[in-house]
Amino acid sequence: MSGPLKRLIGHLKMDLGPLRDSRDYRLLMGSGVITMFGTFISLVAVPYQIWQVTGSYLAVGAVSLAEFVPMVVCGLWGGAIADALDRRRVILWSEIGLTVTSAMLMVNAMLPDPQVWLIYVVGALSAGLASLQRPSLEAMIPQVVRHDQLGAAAVLASLRWNIGAIAAPALGGVLVTVYGPATAYGIDTVSFLLSLVLLWRIRAVPPPEDAAPASLKAVAEGVRYAAGRPDLLGTYLVDIAAMVFAMSTALYPALAEEMGAPEATGLLYTAGAVGSLIASLTGAWTARVQRQGLGVIVAACLWGAAVALAALVPNIWWVFTFLALAGAADMASGIFRMTMWNQTIPDELRGRLAGIELLSYASGPMVGNARAGLMAQLGGTRFALGAGGMICVAAVLALAGLLPKFRRYDARTDEHALAGKARREAALAD
Repeated sequence: MSGPLKRLIGHLKMDLGPLRDSRDYRLLMGSGVITMFGTFISLVAVPYQIWQVTGSYLAVGAVSLAEFVPMVVCGLWGGAIADALDRRRVILWSEIGLTVTSAMLMVNAMLPDPQVWLIYVVGALSAGLASLQRPSLEAMIPQVVRHDQLGAAAVLASLRWNIGAIAAPALGGVLVTVYGPATAYGIDTVSFLLSLVLLWRIRAVPPPEDAAPASLKAVAEGVRYAAGRPDLLGTYLVDIAAMVFAMSTALYPALAEEMGAPEATGLLYTAGAVGSLIASLTGAWTARVQRQGLGVIVAACLWGAAVALAALVPNIWWVFTFLALAGAADMASGIFRMTMWNQTIPDELRGRLAGIELLSYASGPMVGNARAGLMAQLGGTRFALGAGGMICVAAVLALAGLLPKFRRYDARTDEHALAGKARREAALAD
């Protein structure tokens, strides 16, 4: 094997260092893999069951509306809790709550007449619990992974998500259609129980003695910190712009039908996840990037450009290819953003900032699909897809110009990154 080829393979080879060196990270990853499969299965089962019971598109769509407010409120509050309490304890109690909600859905599905209102209530409760838990999970990563391995940890996290996003919905579709929703919810419940066994073994992560108590004041402090750092602000704003202007999954059924391939609708929905998975498997190079701000900008522009190009090609396979490229670019952007967050945010604020991150990447797709539907109503499917992608590129470039500190961020020289590295080295020395 030639030297250049060997070096290329070395750059693409995934770094398993965080899994090898950190017992707690292995436990977190194992728990995440198990619960991700169960959760994705339930994500298929819930709309399927509601459609079975009601036959109403409106009733199916209302699930997202029921989950939105708990997600926003609990995401912010969960960040404050993550900085004020033992993060392991928050994760465990949230996991217990999620186990109970999944069991409630299972019992409801076993009734002769399942109650639709209960699915909405439990769905909202589950979304709230997951949003309470997520900031503590995100904030724990820098505490169990070495500073120089945070980039590799971000790549591994993206790989876990993509494998689940591709395999679990397909499995969920088989389970709910062949065995029914109750079986799918039962498997989800078992997955949470298995996850609890792993999470229970993680060491306690108590907060500092001077940690701010969870309060609205603490939430506001986190928002002020984020707003006062243009580099962090750039990660949020660029991601929101990319999702609002180029996220167009709501258009896929109409696009497939217009291209004479309605049976390919599911293929289009998997395209982004396939691209993301390939990016994760070959994403070791992203951990070596030091200018993550510029990386986010380039990746977001590639995301928008790929979506725009998907609107121009005549063949469904070319559409799939460009949507897969868009998914790969989006995954690279996510890795860069996560690395910046974990490298630079002080531990005492990490939970609250994780709550803000949750809102930034969860709200964008919702608004983006609404935007796509409105633009399609005005100018057609391809117009909505192509114009959205081009507006995305323009918006990202405009933000890059307005936020020079974000554009010039360099982990080797940035004061926040250097301070974060020094803090972690001091903690290891103690």
